[in-house]
Amino acid sequence: MRVGVYVDAFNVYYGGRALCGRGTPGWRWLDLTGLTVSLIDQRLWSNSRLVKIVYCTALRDREGNVSSLTDQKTYIAALRQHSSIVEVVSGIYAPRTKSGVLVDRNERRVPSPGSTELPRWLPAIEVLGPDGRTELRTSITTFEEKGSDVNVASHLLIDVLTDQVDAAVVLSNDSDLAFPLEQARLRAPLGTVNPRKNPTAMTLRGRNDDGVGRHWWRRLKASDLVAHQLPDRVGRLRKPEGW
Repeated sequence: MRVGVYVDAFNVYYGGRALCGRGTPGWRWLDLTGLTVSLIDQRLWSNSRLVKIVYCTALRDREGNVSSLTDQKTYIAALRQHSSIVEVVSGIYAPRTKSGVLVDRNERRVPSPGSTELPRWLPAIEVLGPDGRTELRTSITTFEEKGSDVNVASHLLIDVLTDQVDAAVVLSNDSDLAFPLEQARLRAPLGTVNPRKNPTAMTLRGRNDDGVGRHWWRRLKASDLVAHQLPDRVGRLRKPEGW
């Protein structure tokens, strides 16, 4: 059984950070081959072998954060050198301005103290909240990764429909993938791996016997990530400090 693996890299990264802790070392230098093999349900997929790993990501090219981009490039190069079946597909990482209601660290809406109490430096306006209280709406600038979910869906369906793989594993908990995963299950056994701390999205769930059947679902644990790390040195590449 030829198995293709389709990885939503940012979904896996932020999931790992939530599971292991942002400043905790020992989980970022992830061996995707070893991790995936350990997750496959051999009772359903006997004699399976990985034939490709499609790693969908975007370079974190942002001003003032050179080390993050350097570390990311080192990891991508190590993935490619460690395994000849890794294919890296790039989206974009772009700045974006958003507006929304101000919340505290617990994601609770912050009531307005009154327009006369707002500091002059805070660019916020008062709006009426759903509970009738006055809240604060403001704008922020952030960076967003775009394209990874589309790339995961596209490569998954192309490979299934063109008979490049006999089964597939998808590492993501992005609910936008509901339709392509549903279609893939009609044609090939599919393993769905949730890398996030929160429960698997309802829209990504199905039944073991949907379509061709033999599907399975897993949810990553911190121990899964820690147990499957690349060697500290991969050729001339060295694991970044703190990883």
